[in-house]
Amino acid sequence: MGPNPSEEAAQKLEQLLESLIKMVGNANKNVDSLQRRVSQLEWLIKEQQSSSRETNPIRIYS
Repeated sequence: MGPNPSEEAAQKLEQLLESLIKMVGNANKNVDSLQRRVSQLEWLIKEQQSSSRETNPIRIYS
């Protein structure tokens, strides 16, 4: 005799919950990776802007 319907439903629900937890974990890893890349790009842009100001200072002539 197999498991009763309520046990089957509980097992399926548990499997679904585990799958959802894994999906959310993977999504969080992707977001963290994306945030790191955005931070790196922001830093590179700031560095590039500051180095271009040093090499080509703005001159105002009157």
